[in-house]
Amino acid sequence: MGNINEITDNPALAGDGVAGGEGREESEGDEGFATRQLHAGYDAPRHLDSSSVPIYATAGYDLHNAARGSRAANGLEPGAHLYSRVGNPTPEVLESRLASLDGGVAAVAFSSGMAAISSTILNLADHGGRIVSTRDLYGGTFDFINNLLPALGVGVDYVDTVDDEQQLEAAIGPDTRLVFLESVSNPTTRITDLDLVARVAHRHGVAVVVDNTLPTPYLFKPIEHGADIVVYSTTKAINGHGNAVGGAVVDAGKLDYGPDNHVDDGEHSAQGGMKPRYPQFNSFVHNISDEAHRQHRSFVDAYGRKAFIQRLRLKYLRLLGAEPGPFESYLTLQGLETLDVRLDRAVSNTLTVARFLDAHPHVTRVDYAGLPDSPDHALAERDYPRGVGTVLAFTLEGGVEQANAFIDATQVFTYLTNIGDSKSLIVDPARTTHREFNADQQRAIGVEPTTIRLSIGLEDSRDLIADLERGFRAAYGQA
Repeated sequence: MGNINEITDNPALAGDGVAGGEGREESEGDEGFATRQLHAGYDAPRHLDSSSVPIYATAGYDLHNAARGSRAANGLEPGAHLYSRVGNPTPEVLESRLASLDGGVAAVAFSSGMAAISSTILNLADHGGRIVSTRDLYGGTFDFINNLLPALGVGVDYVDTVDDEQQLEAAIGPDTRLVFLESVSNPTTRITDLDLVARVAHRHGVAVVVDNTLPTPYLFKPIEHGADIVVYSTTKAINGHGNAVGGAVVDAGKLDYGPDNHVDDGEHSAQGGMKPRYPQFNSFVHNISDEAHRQHRSFVDAYGRKAFIQRLRLKYLRLLGAEPGPFESYLTLQGLETLDVRLDRAVSNTLTVARFLDAHPHVTRVDYAGLPDSPDHALAERDYPRGVGTVLAFTLEGGVEQANAFIDATQVFTYLTNIGDSKSLIVDPARTTHREFNADQQRAIGVEPTTIRLSIGLEDSRDLIADLERGFRAAYGQA
């Protein structure tokens, strides 16, 4: 069977004798999501007719002869690979498939979700940029933005409510390079009006970066709502089996990173008062230029609207060494093949569990945007018709003693800091996933000492509720 998509091999990237592995450009076509999660990005005849994606366990590739090696190193040999730190055929299939499912032009796979997030932010904000962000984030992301970015020379401007037009407008300045947010926040499932955020950011030529890990492209496609870049921890629901760590970045290919996207620069008023918002994409780069013909090129010169994703691979993936292994990519592809059927069942289970908790007398609050009394329910119905995901949080009455007793008594739920697994998981965010926040910061995003996060899996919902009832009995005595 041939490839379901019309895939165009992009020229391989050059640099340090490393090329290949470019996320492939997809045409959307008419195939449904379920078909594309099984077939997109894979052409069996290119892989010795293997019906399953092969695991390419190799560090390098035979270049055959000096002439071909020279062409490959200079990006002139389509489909060529030089070294697996930059590209390997197994993760390339994953990249193509994710780009197809999200409606992007290309994707780059990473060894973890944090590698994908940190590389994306740095790729946009290096050379003196700033970012606008909410604090309502996963703890590791907040730690990186709040503590590491300033140490690396990147400024951070926080907004309390990122989809408040006045707050966002006031936060964007001449050095702002991106607005960062989670489509569905972890763990309280707050939902952002992404259309509004994109409208404000794009008035200034600023990129919108969305962490779409919780809903995945099956429940929500950020690019359709104005996102420029989508990031994932593929470890979570995309993989769905908790057996491989990974991340990915999908590029919409719509934002102009060139000199026409400029800002007023008072320091250079003699030169017309304007500078590119993204100077790093407009400066000469040796290893994408043709010195033999004296052609000096920037990433914008070489790749146009795909300057972001090309620089991400060549500068950050390649030089920071964050390429995923072929075996991990294979496991992620296996999980991705059943994403829709897994999420349909798990979302149904999540809503059942959320309703049970919402009616329980020892629960003071349930955070799940799928419930009618959630402040984001109207937005959830508008933008998430298939559901908002499989994560919810609830807060118990009492203190930490009750929360510990509750967690320790559960038997079906596993006490584990992952989410999106086929098996149901339980954790206390204040002491695990969000320990990077101080107590006031935790409380501001809805995390209390007795808040418990659940990631709902594929078990029988009756068994999940019975297990939660076991927890309530341990914490508060017999009903």
